[in-house]
Amino acid sequence: MSAPSERGALQRLDAARLDELFSVLHALGYTVVGPTLSDGAIVYDEITSPRDLPQGWSDEQSAGRYRLARRNDAAYFGYVVGPHSFKKYLFPPRQKLCAAAVGGGRLEILDDDSVRPGRYAFLGVRACEITAIAIQDRVFLGGSIADPVYAARRNDALIIAVQCTQAAATCFCTSMGSGPKSTNGFDLGITEVFEVGDHYFVLQSGSDRGEEVLARLGVPSATEVEAVAAMQAEARTLAQIRKTLDTNGLKEQLQAHPEHPHWADVASRCLSCANCTLVCPTCFCTTIEDVTDLTGEHAERWRRMDSCFTNDFSYLHGGSVRTSTAAKYRQWMTHKLSTWWDQFGTSGCVGCGRCITWCPAAIDITEEVKELQWKISNG
Repeated sequence: MSAPSERGALQRLDAARLDELFSVLHALGYTVVGPTLSDGAIVYDEITSPRDLPQGWSDEQSAGRYRLARRNDAAYFGYVVGPHSFKKYLFPPRQKLCAAAVGGGRLEILDDDSVRPGRYAFLGVRACEITAIAIQDRVFLGGSIADPVYAARRNDALIIAVQCTQAAATCFCTSMGSGPKSTNGFDLGITEVFEVGDHYFVLQSGSDRGEEVLARLGVPSATEVEAVAAMQAEARTLAQIRKTLDTNGLKEQLQAHPEHPHWADVASRCLSCANCTLVCPTCFCTTIEDVTDLTGEHAERWRRMDSCFTNDFSYLHGGSVRTSTAAKYRQWMTHKLSTWWDQFGTSGCVGCGRCITWCPAAIDITEEVKELQWKISNG
């Protein structure tokens, strides 16, 4: 076994030993969640070994289009991001909050173990997703009252970041300051290097938990050549990102023009399908449902994911506040890029591009911002 390294020192893991990382995580009691192929996409799910990873696969993305594509190498993490984010494990789309039963003439509140799901190791977390998790930390942990479901899942989560070695045409993380390189917010960082005759990972710890994983792996220090190769792979990704979003003055512009005709222009194309909010790694709109069994003796309260694009979400006594598609899209984009700052001190967008890829009408938020800014500047 190699000697212990200093925090953040670079170490090398041969691709042939990747299964040992899984063994260490399992020995530490973690359930590994990472990328895998399913239903024509690369999604996040529980995985048990490197064989579950999308080795040799990539993805091609543009507005309203996603396709899997074969790579010309055997890279494990040679893709960008799919329709899933790790939000679904930290903030489940459907969560039982409490249950009650009537029996023996008394009401009993039942305990719910689903709030304590166990320990997750998230493998393959990109820089934009780490930023998204940090944003949700502010929403659910940063106030005077923490969300107990989120807190229980987040506190035990191990974040294993994978540095991006490929970008999609929909990526604009550089504009949002969220990537493509992860510099903090992870327990263990991984950069995959694939060269002729040599396939390995450069590892870097970011926390005591990450140090524990590396200590158990017992991997050697990375050489200077290997460290440079990792840096070059990351630099190539940065050069691939072409899409931009100008955030200068955007917060004030959006709030100052709620009745601009451009919202109607977007509405003529938007389907109000809510895809953009469902794939977004930071959106957190929910609703509450109370249900009972047929006897009326057992009742449950559930929280489920909702969207500002549904009529019921803005329902107040007497009707919905936002019924037009123009009002719904305006609410989504203004909250995401403007009023989120007022609430949480940050933008609600990380530039992952999912809302662009998975919009069936191919609406591109960066293009809509540019068009709105141009119209405002030119009267």
